[in-house]
Amino acid sequence: MKNYFSSNFKLGVLGGGQLGKMLLTETQKFDIYTSILDNSTEAPCAQICNEFHLGSLMDFDTVYNFGKKVDLLTIEIEHVNIEALLKLENEGLEIYPQPSVLQIIQHKGRQKDFFVKNKIPTSPHKRFSTIKKLKNERLKFPFVWKSAQFGYDGTGVKIVKNQNDINTLADVECIIEELIPFKNELAVIVARNKNGEIKTYPVVEMEFHPEANQVEYVICPARISAEVAEKAKNIALKVAESFQHIGLLAVELFQTENDEILVNEVAPRTHNSGHYSIEASYTNQFEQHLRSILNLPLGNTGSKVAGIMVNLVGEEGFSGDVFYENMEEILKMDGVTPHIYGKKQTRPFRKMGHVTVVNNNLNEARKIAEKVKNTIRVISK
Repeated sequence: MKNYFSSNFKLGVLGGGQLGKMLLTETQKFDIYTSILDNSTEAPCAQICNEFHLGSLMDFDTVYNFGKKVDLLTIEIEHVNIEALLKLENEGLEIYPQPSVLQIIQHKGRQKDFFVKNKIPTSPHKRFSTIKKLKNERLKFPFVWKSAQFGYDGTGVKIVKNQNDINTLADVECIIEELIPFKNELAVIVARNKNGEIKTYPVVEMEFHPEANQVEYVICPARISAEVAEKAKNIALKVAESFQHIGLLAVELFQTENDEILVNEVAPRTHNSGHYSIEASYTNQFEQHLRSILNLPLGNTGSKVAGIMVNLVGEEGFSGDVFYENMEEILKMDGVTPHIYGKKQTRPFRKMGHVTVVNNNLNEARKIAEKVKNTIRVISK
């Protein structure tokens, strides 16, 4: 086995956002030297990594030259220059998740085609290269529109109810999907290492903000039957086996009215739906990501207690220097741990942090989570 710990091994990470910041907690725990590439000196990772490089993740030369300076490369965001990664991989650099997997996942059209080809249950879709082509199609309203690339956290996704709504869409390559009535949005995180060892975290349930299309609460375990949970896990495992990816894969799912499970989309990295694991699991998702990309034995994915994650997002009507109002009030509550991402500027709906609530009783945890949500405010002073 390679010596990763207290050695001259250098781990490279493309992206220096909050996912990178939480990953750094684990690389510091293991004393793994970590180098970050991000396009902002204000990135949450910038001050706390061993080495920071400023540059665009989409620029071929920047990504290629960064890759030449590290021993293994991973990502914390999938919007990266794939051509540079393919060249680096061709020259012998280990990159996880593999560039070929990223190439499929970073494009929603290719991702959906992959599901269909691999017989993974998903909602029917069509691909369009322009809005003009979309307008020429005979459309059945309502439907879901997604930009093929660069959408995240509810941007690049819209429910289109009528012809007028089409005029508000960006003129980009896109897909449309049938709008599926569902009773739950679920997610399963799958970890897989080079040896093919594979583990799933418990199925979680996501409650969304009605306007921002952002997750408000992630609830672990999901409040679903054992049969539905088993079905969700098996489908997530099928997705992971189809990709043969190395690292973490977050599989977002719909539970339909008649308890079918459909794959919505996947993320080839640590994910918002796994943040509860820092306090609630035996092995949190960030440590597990390291274990999987370094081909170490995977850790126990079980939960010690029930966990609920509350997203902290910038309140509407506030932009500027961030202020966390009523932080002391939530710190008085039992089992409550805030995580602040280190973004100095707030704006409406910007992800600024999260709070984990742990409790032996899930219903109690959900009540406390509601209280947290109604108490802390992310505003500007």
